Amino acid sequence: MDLGINGRIALISGADSGMGKETARLLLEAGVRVAITDKPDGTLDEAVSELSPLGEIVAVTGDVTKLDEVAAIWRQVREKLGEPDIYVNAAGVTGATGDFLDVEDAGWLETLNINLMGAVRMCREAIPAMREKGWGRIVLFASEDAVQPYVDELAYCASKAGILSLAKGLSKAYGCDNVLVNTVSPAFIATPMTDAMMRKRAEEKGTSFDEAIASFLEEERPGMVLKRRGKPEEVAAAVAFLVSERASFINGAGIRVDSGSVFTIAG
Repeated sequence: MDLGINGRIALISGADSGMGKETARLLLEAGVRVAITDKPDGTLDEAVSELSPLGEIVAVTGDVTKLDEVAAIWRQVREKLGEPDIYVNAAGVTGATGDFLDVEDAGWLETLNINLMGAVRMCREAIPAMREKGWGRIVLFASEDAVQPYVDELAYCASKAGILSLAKGLSKAYGCDNVLVNTVSPAFIATPMTDAMMRKRAEEKGTSFDEAIASFLEEERPGMVLKRRGKPEEVAAAVAFLVSERASFINGAGIRVDSGSVFTIAG
């Protein structure tokens, strides 16, 4: 299917691996010129090396928690490719976890600063030029946790609930300028982050990695009826659709890519 975005420019944050990198892959295949960004201690160069045969891709390092670095990210992308038409916010961390009464302010603030305020800072850079051009697509990564919170991840859950509210508000504010803002909400995708979670679980339970995944699905995610982790490319496909001309009447919406993990029909 022709996505109608050949020649567009996209910036994807949190794109050195996992869902962000697979989104870059699909957009390159659709003819989009792509910039990827992540912190300098990641694997951006490896991602560029892997994806460069598919099209034009550049990498820019930066930290979304720092205003000066956010500005530098956008300045460098504009210099290397031009003004982005598409922004995908895939940067995020699990952040502070544990019993609510044991998580201190610092853990909450760090999680919110990366997951929610990082998106706020990046969207402030993205939107003005999109409004001026009369065409823009923004997709923010939320999570099943945003509407189905887990008691040991409340800082993460709150940050992702904030993403849903932010996206809905932005969609109302700028949809009239043809700047469309939507979300995707993945659940338990096979990424480096969930790999680390499952290695820790396997060590704690004295089981294999695969057994840790199986027990996690059974005990913690009973709604995931496919009984497996999702694939990064399955999430990327939803993102690629939302930023395309095929989704030109979708604004302020959220797509769950979660194997049915969320039990409710609302949210």
